[in-house]
Amino acid sequence: MRIGVTKEIKVHEYRVGLTPDSVRELVDRGHQVMVETEAGAGIDCADADYLAAGAEIADTARRIFDGAELIVKVKEPQLEERRQLKPGQVLFTYLHLAPDPEQARDLVASGAVCIAYETVSGADGRLPLLAPMSQVAGRLAIQAGASVLEKAHGGRGILLGGVPGVAPAKVVVIGGGVVGENAVMMALGMGADVTVLDRDIDVLDRLSRQFGVSLKSIYSTRQSIEEHVLKADLVVGGVLVVGAEAPKLVTADMVRRMKRGAVLVDVAIDQGGCFETSRPTTHAEPTFIIDGVVHYCVANMPGAVPRTSTYALNNATLPYVLALADRGYRAALLADPGFRAGLNICAGKVTHKAVAEDLGYEYMPPETALTA
Repeated sequence: MRIGVTKEIKVHEYRVGLTPDSVRELVDRGHQVMVETEAGAGIDCADADYLAAGAEIADTARRIFDGAELIVKVKEPQLEERRQLKPGQVLFTYLHLAPDPEQARDLVASGAVCIAYETVSGADGRLPLLAPMSQVAGRLAIQAGASVLEKAHGGRGILLGGVPGVAPAKVVVIGGGVVGENAVMMALGMGADVTVLDRDIDVLDRLSRQFGVSLKSIYSTRQSIEEHVLKADLVVGGVLVVGAEAPKLVTADMVRRMKRGAVLVDVAIDQGGCFETSRPTTHAEPTFIIDGVVHYCVANMPGAVPRTSTYALNNATLPYVLALADRGYRAALLADPGFRAGLNICAGKVTHKAVAEDLGYEYMPPETALTA
């Protein structure tokens, strides 16, 4: 198969779809890999590293879109990339379609086969291709939040862990999944006063056993969210409904009543955000202030640490890329129900139920689309 890797063009996105190590795995199986020049510069991988792994270097993204059967990316295709997709071409990347109707419309019109990392599921029901970036984002949420709490960045001027004689910051984590677990770990490690809220008792039990009495675990209701958000110095939103737009759990009214200089970090922003006042930001301009509350809503948070993120992502995605290349997308997806759950759009049809419902498309089961 002819596989293409383009340079990411989203603002301050330095990750890359395949590392040289992954390219070598594909080449050793007889596949051809084209990599756009300097695609790996953000992770300190030069064109020479890709050449040594057996890749061909393309001088433009156009060459890759024109010649590749499978395109492996990291972030959702931007407008100029979507315009270059062709019918039957396979796109494998993060998509986050539910809050992005323009992207969905363009991908449907392209006729391409679009597989989303974030909805591929494992045998245990977890999300193996979302998990590594959720781990990174959860840890970064605390790192970024601690920085934004500094007065010079608009925050309350609080040291996250406090010092002897001065209380630490109050950190509230909404959602106890992979993002939440990693945020809790970082916040506790920095000495903060940490509370996690979730609606799954088993999740709360697991986190309580993992972190002990240092962590306060609270069942999530509208009342408990309001109570703890209003007391918080830093709130991390890490909720997820697979494929669907994130629920708005912190309302604009709650934000108005929060402490001035408190910080909201919305890790769910790729799926529309879980704070009513959120809107996507970039690494170039990561924050904005509403009612005195600082919002950090960067839509590609793991891009801030691209080398760590790219290698962690490739560890998870490589087996799926190999399956697509070795077997073709139809056979690979039909053979694996969890992988098939990643199929969001296929030849003009929306094949993920949550995406179809949120955006008003007719839903076609992926099995039907793949055998049509």
